[in-house]
Amino acid sequence: MKPLRNLLDAIHPHVVKGGKFEKLYAIYEMADTFLFTLGKTTKGGTHVKDQLDLKRMMISVVIALQPVLIMATYNTGLQANRALARLGVVRPEGWRGSVLANLGIGFDPDSIFACIAHGLLWFMPIFLVVQLVGGFWESNFALIRGHEINEGFLVTGFLFPLTLPPTIPLWQVALGVSFGVVIGKEVFGGTGKNFLNPALTGRAFLFFAYPAQISGDAVWTAVDGFSGATPLSLAASSGYTGLTEAYSWFDAFVGTIPGSMGETSTLACLLGAGYLLLSGVASWRIMLSVLVGTFVFSSILYLIGSDTNPMFSVPPGWHLVLGGFAFGLVFMATDPVSASMTFRGQFVYGGFIGFIVVMVRVINPAYPEGMMLAILLGNTVAPLIDHYVVKANITRRKLRNV
Repeated sequence: MKPLRNLLDAIHPHVVKGGKFEKLYAIYEMADTFLFTLGKTTKGGTHVKDQLDLKRMMISVVIALQPVLIMATYNTGLQANRALARLGVVRPEGWRGSVLANLGIGFDPDSIFACIAHGLLWFMPIFLVVQLVGGFWESNFALIRGHEINEGFLVTGFLFPLTLPPTIPLWQVALGVSFGVVIGKEVFGGTGKNFLNPALTGRAFLFFAYPAQISGDAVWTAVDGFSGATPLSLAASSGYTGLTEAYSWFDAFVGTIPGSMGETSTLACLLGAGYLLLSGVASWRIMLSVLVGTFVFSSILYLIGSDTNPMFSVPPGWHLVLGGFAFGLVFMATDPVSASMTFRGQFVYGGFIGFIVVMVRVINPAYPEGMMLAILLGNTVAPLIDHYVVKANITRRKLRNV
């Protein structure tokens, strides 16, 4: 690593203020701080609140996402290989089939290696497009504003592709991440100033702009000519009976079901949640209140029942393992920038999201997911929740001093 360190040190005088390439300092600083620990030492009196800075926070989230990434590649390949087996196809058409065949890798759904390899060929192009396009916008705004490139996009660049189906066109991926980064974050001033989660903002844009490529049954399995409904869509059309005939609760918990690439495995999300809670990055108040809000309200609707709406028959325990609930709960709702800041506000904020996700899923079965809209709506009311919590604290202190 020393030659690389020497190279960066040699470049440094040319990119600092007054140097020939000073406008490129943001690019240099991003590479330097990503590869090496900052060598500067704080001088004078300092007051350290805790050890968690932006870089550590973002890297902690990326580490917590690793089980989800592994499961995303495996399940994408698993669903595709299962579909090929049902269709009796020995080798799929297209460049992916050729690559795997040339490498001597088959399409056996019982082979973990074959499933991961096949899934990687669907996930990696989407991931690379997100990194290139999102990084382009992030770097350009940093250069124009003359500030450092922060680590905000690091997490968005991992979260956004995990919310997408494997068959989405790459140009739509580029458009979605552009909307999420530019409209969802940069127009408000960048990381720390946005009030909406950028990854969910980009996905919401794609959902409403191109619903056929992101919400149809055919998009969840990466095989041409194969259509497989997600558990939530089955529940919306056939209720609890249709859901359990196709999938078990354990399948949904582990994540071997159709869905967005990174949102199917509750188990993988729970592993990430454990790391985030132990590292102090995520709020347990938000996670707990979302769980309680979802379970309580879905229990009420389950007990009420309905003769016309099959979603009322889905037990509360199923809502916790279906769709993007676990993924949104762990990685989206707890976003420290767009979530409530106050401790009491976090309970209200989480309970509100839990209530809304069940409201959308059950009351409006035409859109059976609900988690994305619930979190975005929660983002919009989070500042209002915090405002009234702070106002109540001020009032209580005034009364205490009377």
